[in-house]
Amino acid sequence: MKIALGADHAGYRLKEKIAGHLKNNRDKQDVVDFGTNSEDSVDYPDIGIRVAQAVQNGDCRYGILLCGTGIGMSITANKIHGIRAALCFTADMARLCREHNDANILVLGARVIEPEIAIEMVDIFLTTEFAGKRHEKRIKKIAELEDINLNESAKQGLNGLSGC
Repeated sequence: MKIALGADHAGYRLKEKIAGHLKNNRDKQDVVDFGTNSEDSVDYPDIGIRVAQAVQNGDCRYGILLCGTGIGMSITANKIHGIRAALCFTADMARLCREHNDANILVLGARVIEPEIAIEMVDIFLTTEFAGKRHEKRIKKIAELEDINLNESAKQGLNGLSGC
């Protein structure tokens, strides 16, 4: 299973720890690293978009994104059609976002979570199955809303978008 991994400068160190963990401890997972490759400042949307698109187009089954708080990466990834990125702070959240929401990207805040907890959350996220059943109708509603918004945006075109 391919896993897309990406971080901005604030998440770089934790990304490297997670990458090492995945490559060495999770049946040598195939990790596709979308950067960044240092603590030099980068714009988190650039990384978040690439990871989300890799999951969207099926190149990677899941994604993991990191930034300082996880908020920026979460907002960015969720702009990509078909992405359900979940910002998690606990192991229970990592489990529930897979079981109930069929999340396909785990987002972590490198400045607000300990590395050991982050790695535990990654393992839980990657091994938890979607529960389906009563949750399927909710995921379907989210997908329908996404399709409606996509179609409305296409009708308006970029010129139709304006400020408040």
